[in-house]
Amino acid sequence: MLRDELDELKRKFINELKQISDSEALEALRIKYMGKKGLVTLLLKGMGDLPPEERPAAGQAVNGLKEELAALLDNEERRIKAAERQRRLEAETIDVTMPGKRPVIGKRHPLSIVRRQIEDIFIGMGFEIADGPEVEYDYYNFEALNIPKDHPSRDLQDTFYITDNIVLRTQTSPVQIRVMESHKPPIRIIAPGRVYRSDEVDATHSPIFHQMEGLVVDHGITMGDLKGVLDVFAKALYGEDTRTKFRPHYFPFTEPSAEVDVTCAWCHGQGCRICGYSGWIEVLGAGMVHPNVLRTVGINPDEYSGFAFGLGLDRLTMLKYGIDDMRLLFENDYRFLKQF
Repeated sequence: MLRDELDELKRKFINELKQISDSEALEALRIKYMGKKGLVTLLLKGMGDLPPEERPAAGQAVNGLKEELAALLDNEERRIKAAERQRRLEAETIDVTMPGKRPVIGKRHPLSIVRRQIEDIFIGMGFEIADGPEVEYDYYNFEALNIPKDHPSRDLQDTFYITDNIVLRTQTSPVQIRVMESHKPPIRIIAPGRVYRSDEVDATHSPIFHQMEGLVVDHGITMGDLKGVLDVFAKALYGEDTRTKFRPHYFPFTEPSAEVDVTCAWCHGQGCRICGYSGWIEVLGAGMVHPNVLRTVGINPDEYSGFAFGLGLDRLTMLKYGIDDMRLLFENDYRFLKQF
């Protein structure tokens, strides 16, 4: 009786095994017959219902069937894996007669090129690079820079507010405040990074752009020191024949303040379409650090003085390479970027 049942189970197993074509179906068959609740396992668990004298022979027969089915499963598994490997190799065959594909190698973004050039210039003059958060407190972005909540200059720097007290920074000047709070003079830093203002996107404006600001605080710092540093910077970036010109301006965090022009790099001051035939191009704003800013960070303005400047990296990049649309810097079009 048991022998007939085992033979029928083996025949059924072999018929099902012949239908298997992949590893997933083979594993399902293994569980069906050899798993914890499999058909062969249930036979072994049923040995307890047989008379004691029949159990040894029955157990030996069922175990023999189990080993035989396991061997068949292992053989089939090796066959299926070999077939799958062969199919995979055939699908991955390389046609050596096809033309090759040249890998695309990326290049440094023009903004990164100009930023590194400017960083190298100022590092050569003894400046250090400082960094700070792009999501900033209103205090660091405005109030500590002598721009109280009702100050009209805030209208010129309309930004993105996360809460009433947290903004996306409109300038990298907050980095200057954080450095002055945590370091005693002498201080000599540049602060490059992304900034945000609520501008419409067009050829010359973007809600995201890049700045680099500089700060020097020490004993006896004068406007002459500021002009000397910016002269060296302009000559290193645009050429030894470059001159700078200061025009009076207003910034709430510097006094006196100035807009700084350089001689046009294309016409060398003769006048052309790029500079509006004036011979000059505005590149940055600068001035002496306002005494109120120094007092806010705990530096005595009667003992120390300093200067600060800020330039737009996007504008300098566009001027350096003759780019006429700011959007090109952010669109990641490889046809444009591969030129640099």
